[in-house]
Amino acid sequence: MRRWLVAALLVAGGWPAATHAQMRTVTMSRRLEDEDEVRVSVQYGAGRFSVRSMDTGLLYRMNLEYDEDHYEPVAEYEGHRLDVGIESIRGGIGRRSQEGARFDLQLARGVPMDLDLEFGAVRADVDLGGLALMGLDLSTGASESTIDVSEPNTNGMELARFEVGAAEFTARHLGNLNAERIEIDAGVGSLTLWLDGEWRADARVAIDMGLGRLELRVPEGLGLQLRKDSFLTSLDSEGLVKLGDTYQSLNWAGAARKVTVDLDAAFGSVKVVWVR
Repeated sequence: MRRWLVAALLVAGGWPAATHAQMRTVTMSRRLEDEDEVRVSVQYGAGRFSVRSMDTGLLYRMNLEYDEDHYEPVAEYEGHRLDVGIESIRGGIGRRSQEGARFDLQLARGVPMDLDLEFGAVRADVDLGGLALMGLDLSTGASESTIDVSEPNTNGMELARFEVGAAEFTARHLGNLNAERIEIDAGVGSLTLWLDGEWRADARVAIDMGLGRLELRVPEGLGLQLRKDSFLTSLDSEGLVKLGDTYQSLNWAGAARKVTVDLDAAFGSVKVVWVR
C-alpha cells in the first residue's frame, strides 16, 4: 500500500494531542572537512520544518525545538553519511502533535549530496537553492509544504522523487533541479507545480495522482507535452492542442526546451496556467 493511503488514514484518525509539553531548544553543527560527497537523511515528524543552504564552513547546522518528554534529537555522521532529525524516545521518528515544535536545518552549499527528506504532519518551507544535489527523494505525509529551488542545481541528477500524502503541496522552479526525470506520487490534496527555472535539457515529469487538484504553471516559451491517462479527471487545457492521446503547446516543435508530463490521475481536476 502506498504511503499516501496510510497518511490519509492517519489524518482521519488525528494525532494524539500533546499536553503540558516541556519544550527544549538545541543547536547542533559539524565543521566541513574533506567531504567530496555526502548522503544526507533527514527525518522529522510534526511541527514546523525548514531547509536552507549556507556558506559558513559547516557541513550542517540545525536548530531544534522539541518536547523533551517524548523526543530526542538525532545527529549522526559516519562514512560520509549524515542522519539528522528527531525520533521518539520509544523509537521511530515520532508523529505526535508538537505545538510550538520546529526544526530549522541548513546544509553546506557546493558539497555534492544525495538528499533524502522525510517529514510528516508539518508546515514545511524548503529551499534547495544553492545545494549541489546528485539525487533527491522527498516524502511528506499530512503537511502544508512549499518546496523551492531558488537557484540552479550545480550538479545534474537522473531522478528527483516526491511522494506526497494528504497535503497542500507547492513546488517552485522545478527546472532548477537539473533532473532528467521528476517523479511525483501524490495522494489526496492540492498540488501546484511550477515548471519554471533553468531547464538545461529536455526532461520528463511523471505524476501519479489519486484524489485532488493539480495545477501546472508553465512559463511562456517552454514546450509542453501532456500525456493523460486518467479516470474521471477534468482537464483545463488552455494553450494546448490535442493530438491523439496527447496535448501539445503551440510552440512544441520549435521550443528550445521541452518538458513532457505523463499524468496518471484517478479523480479530480487538472489545470494548465501559462505564466510570464
